[in-house]
Amino acid sequence: MKVLHVEAGRNLYGGAQQVLYLLEGLHARGVHNVLACPRGCALARAAAPFARVQEMPMWGDLDVLMALRLYRLMRHVRPDIVHLHSRIGADVMGGIAARLARLPVVYSRRQDNPELPWSVQLKYRLHDRVIAISDGIAQVKLGEGLSPARLRVVRSVVDARPYEGAPDRAWFRAQFELPGESRALAVVAQLIERKGHLLLLEALPLLLAEFADVHVLFFGKGPLDAKLRSAIRSAGLQDRVRLAGFRTDLARILPCLDLLVHPAYREGLGVSLLQASAAGVPIVACRAGGIPEAVRDGVNGLLVPPGDVDALRGAIARVLRDPGLARRLGDAGRDLVAKEFSPDSMVEGNLAVYREVLAEKARG
Repeated sequence: MKVLHVEAGRNLYGGAQQVLYLLEGLHARGVHNVLACPRGCALARAAAPFARVQEMPMWGDLDVLMALRLYRLMRHVRPDIVHLHSRIGADVMGGIAARLARLPVVYSRRQDNPELPWSVQLKYRLHDRVIAISDGIAQVKLGEGLSPARLRVVRSVVDARPYEGAPDRAWFRAQFELPGESRALAVVAQLIERKGHLLLLEALPLLLAEFADVHVLFFGKGPLDAKLRSAIRSAGLQDRVRLAGFRTDLARILPCLDLLVHPAYREGLGVSLLQASAAGVPIVACRAGGIPEAVRDGVNGLLVPPGDVDALRGAIARVLRDPGLARRLGDAGRDLVAKEFSPDSMVEGNLAVYREVLAEKARG
């Protein structure tokens, strides 16, 4: 089987990391992968051992010529099936190109943000199957009118092995200039409004008054950077909250955390939640999108209503006050990831969708 994958993201996190897991797993199973991606992107370098990589210009949703470039690539490569992995133009332009090339096409939907029902009816006609990466996303799409016959669920996953090492707390505290007896909370997410960083900042003053040893790190980058810095200064939190930037060494960082906080208003699933659980870190998160699939309330974390600052503050305080609870949540997170979120399960799930579509086309 030959599969042409299209991923328009430029950074190796979130969806692009899932694509890398898939490419590696398919390659190990004898599938021939071809990857179309932006020039110079991080995924292109990482995927080279598992796919023939074709870098090309990809300029986003308005890049109508992307359809022509992808069509030419499809005619040259002649894959058995096309798998579109992102928005940023790839979902629509890749779908148009595949239809012109008369190739079967599947699309992985990774976001739970709403779409207008009329656009759902038009857009998803381009795809033989839509693969939601969580049940939460699937329910959103069904509610907008996507046909159940066209929809499948294959959850995002995490390779737990890099996160299973013992925490190097001395390195961690030196790296981020934290006091020797401090406890570290973190948000690992793009710096965008829907991730809820500002909600946590609102909750922090009363928390920090009770827990004098707590420091907060925001890992990630994005357009909210300046607004967050301003909010931190305005609240006088410069000594307790730090924007730590985008890091490629999360496998070393996460085991050193005392708590991961994810106050997102919307979320497809939340790969950082799986990474934290793999590292044995307890979680406090909002009950939004696919988050309850990654964070089971009272099992590997605590869930609160989206936007409820008092509930968020209370859940964080509960974990900080009870080391035994924090330990139980962390241990259960490791078990959950091992049982339900392995890369092998995701690879087999996608392969099953490919085979289903190809069998359907053969019958047709």
